[in-house]
Amino acid sequence: MRARDTAGLAVFLAINVAVSALGGWATASSVGTWYQGLAKPAFNPPDWVFAPVWSALYLMIAVAGWRAWRRGGGEARRALVVYAVQLALNLSWSFVFFGARLIGPALLVIAALLAAIAANAALFWRLDRWAGALLVPYAAWVSFAALLNAALWRLN
Repeated sequence: MRARDTAGLAVFLAINVAVSALGGWATASSVGTWYQGLAKPAFNPPDWVFAPVWSALYLMIAVAGWRAWRRGGGEARRALVVYAVQLALNLSWSFVFFGARLIGPALLVIAALLAAIAANAALFWRLDRWAGALLVPYAAWVSFAALLNAALWRLN
């Protein structure tokens, strides 16, 4: 791997670690308190599931972004703008749901996030099939999270 590619991968990993850390910071104040007190649906996973799933997803998201970036050109730039939008929405959801404890508005954010992930996966797919495919588990998990968000809104 060339030095430029290695540096690019490091940047994408750092961006995703930063998003994860900021989201974790927004989440930390509510997970052990407010969230524990919510009525939850039967399909709510145990708390220990979230950290390993998100760690794996952020790694895949970073590699997908890096692979698209390596393609270069105008189409890659457009795809990376959508990439930035979906990461911003991802982070926003943590602040709205856990930080502000607004379950209903968080459902709107996660719906927009899911649309952005789908658009991002499609754009990445055209550039690099692996980059697009790496976002599929992310889309699946966020779909599940949206269902969970909706159930929590209904129950609370």
